[in-house]
Order: sequence, then C-alpha cells, then structure tokens
Amino acid sequence: MKKSGSHGTIQHSGTVKQVEENSVLVSITSNSACSGCHAEGVCNISGKEEKTISVRGRYNVQPGDNVTVEMSESMGMKAVVLSYVMPVVIIIAGLVVFSSLSISEAASGLAAISLLLPYFIILYIFRKYINRSFTFTLKT
Repeated sequence: MKKSGSHGTIQHSGTVKQVEENSVLVSITSNSACSGCHAEGVCNISGKEEKTISVRGRYNVQPGDNVTVEMSESMGMKAVVLSYVMPVVIIIAGLVVFSSLSISEAASGLAAISLLLPYFIILYIFRKYINRSFTFTLKT
C-alpha cells in the first residue's frame, strides 16, 4: 500500500483478473504489517491475503495487466470509522449505560457486546448504499 501525499489517495498494486462491460476485477495482495520480517516464511502469524476488488468504469486493460487501484484517503477513513470506531463507541456507551443500571459486570459486558448485532444488521441492510459510496479508480 502506498499513500500518495499530493493527491490524498491510497494505492494498491494489483493484477487484472477479469474485464467486464462496466467494471474491472482486480486482484490485490494485502500483506500483514510483519511481511518484511526475516522470519516471515516460518511464522504462522504473518499473512498475505488476496482480495478481489471491483472497479467500476471502462478501462483499456486486459486480464493479466498490472495496474494500480486508487481510493481517496477520506474513503479509507470512512471505512475505518464504520468498521472499527463505531463498534468501539457502541460497546463503551453500552458499558456505561448498563453499568449505571446496577447490572453485574458480566451481564453489562454481554449486553454491551450484544448491541453490535443491530449495528451490523443495519450495515448489512444498507450495504449497497455504503458500497456505492466507496469508489475505486484504476491507474495503468
């Protein structure tokens, strides 16, 4: 992953897997933070994960071409807020509320965690709308 300072974009190198009429499927490899470690080959913790991203639009590329997938930095921050920050805020708020109701710590913790279920159901229901707000572009 590269961060381009002048444009505020996040970039990943990838390979075109499939070209469709109005989109391109690109395979990118996401490396863990420890991928540069000398023990990466023998460590069970290090991980490389291949992800397929659909980039909307028409591009003059063929399967096998090396491309760069770009996304604006603000969209990356939105993804972090939706997937990490909001669940933590929900859990902490739930813990505060349930603890103030004189409920045991274990029950308060379970109740706070259970508040995530409606949150993730709401995200699931609005997934198409959320997905449309995240746009990727290709740089060949």
